Amino acid sequence: MADVSHAGYWIRRFLVEHLIVERGCSRNTQQSYRDTFRLLLPFAARSGKMAFDALRIEDITPKVVLGFLAHLEVERSCTVVTRNQRLATIHAFSRFVGERCPEYVSWCSAIRLIPFKRRDHNPVPYLEKDEMDGILAVPNRGTAQGRRDHAILLFLYNTGARASEAVRVTVEDITRDSAGAGIVRLAGKGRKIRFCPLWKQTMDEIGPLVRGRTDASCVFLNHCGNALTRFGLHALVERYAKQAAINISSLAKKRVSPHTIRHTTATHLLRAGVDINTIRAWLGHVSIETTNIYAETDLAIKAKALAACDPGIVKSSSKGNWKNNKEIMDFLNGLK
Repeated sequence: MADVSHAGYWIRRFLVEHLIVERGCSRNTQQSYRDTFRLLLPFAARSGKMAFDALRIEDITPKVVLGFLAHLEVERSCTVVTRNQRLATIHAFSRFVGERCPEYVSWCSAIRLIPFKRRDHNPVPYLEKDEMDGILAVPNRGTAQGRRDHAILLFLYNTGARASEAVRVTVEDITRDSAGAGIVRLAGKGRKIRFCPLWKQTMDEIGPLVRGRTDASCVFLNHCGNALTRFGLHALVERYAKQAAINISSLAKKRVSPHTIRHTTATHLLRAGVDINTIRAWLGHVSIETTNIYAETDLAIKAKALAACDPGIVKSSSKGNWKNNKEIMDFLNGLK
């Protein structure tokens, strides 16, 4: 019979029974939760001076968890976001245990009282149009690798796809229309599917890459012919951003990643007049609040709004006085 006081028993059930069977979480989510325990268990074992496989639920006390969170920030130099993400996993785990074992309800309550840390919300990093164009111009399109790399960068900018979404795109996910443009099917967080339009230029760059490939083949492959990984994609973007920074000094001050290009796509769409709900669907955001950060961050849009409020362009005229407008007055007087 299983020892229900043993931490390992509950962690195994949480990762397999809860995350996979009950919630059907994606592989990335499962790995994120798993990694929290890979860090927490050795820390708790050191704190209790015992083997980590001998840990019991009661050994993972609020004091141990607080020490673990401090360890993440101080010794591992993790950000507040990462610290809070790890705590969210521990909260979820404690709730799972408390719901299934009444003996640990008080322990669950004590763990769940550990608060998340507030953090400063830094401006969203994005690239100006000349900076993005500079990065796109770097790959040598006279070589096979250069053409592939240019296609990848253009695809990221066109779609605003997350790194994990871009590397999973297969040949059958892309369709071309009669005008030469296309549509790509992207599988986002929580396995949510969305469709994103592709420019004709993007389709023209991708076409030669996938010619002769099977439908199930990933569009973007590495030099070994295997699917490009998220890490390989990050390295590719960082490499070209570093090369572009030689001629564009402002890039040297920015940390450029696939997610930076995602922010850039959203910002440029907003500047082009695309409404915020369309951008939300384009990026695959669940909440409109997530997309609103681009409107709050973009200085160009703020400057345009400020110019519209400039008192110097307001004309003073009695004709503009609403009190003298009979139509408006009749409307107001008619309200009950």
